[in-house]
Amino acid sequence: MRRRTVCRMAYEPLYLAYLVYFNRDRDYFECHEVLEELWLAQERDPLYKALLQVAVGLYHFRNGNVRGATIMMDRAHGALRTYPDEILGIDLAKLVREAGIYAEQLNAYAAHPFPYYDLTIDIMDPALAEEVKLAAAGITPNQPQRRGPKRPDKAHRK
Repeated sequence: MRRRTVCRMAYEPLYLAYLVYFNRDRDYFECHEVLEELWLAQERDPLYKALLQVAVGLYHFRNGNVRGATIMMDRAHGALRTYPDEILGIDLAKLVREAGIYAEQLNAYAAHPFPYYDLTIDIMDPALAEEVKLAAAGITPNQPQRRGPKRPDKAHRK
């Protein structure tokens, strides 16, 4: 049985942005951008990496890259299931279940194709929910969503 860990703290602004982009905007490219920055700042914390991989898996599948989606969702599921059911203020048990189902479906995609669908990360900590709500007010959705890294203008290249 997995243990339950409840976080009561001020959450990292990049983590809050990740949750806004994931749940509100379904902007998985931006999820990757903000959580990668946090992952690096947190000395490559494997929990942040696995959360990042869920977003990257969804990004790949939505864009027709089944192989990339499968790899990311398999890795994310494998890593996330080693953590407590509730951590970082979210219902990780639910995300683990859903990532596992997604990974199974992706692995069988050639024989049983299925349409893309989003996942939602359920927030368990009321303090986190409030912080996400406040953060969301300051985050403008990207319209259209970016498809890749923004390259510098030619005038700025050397």
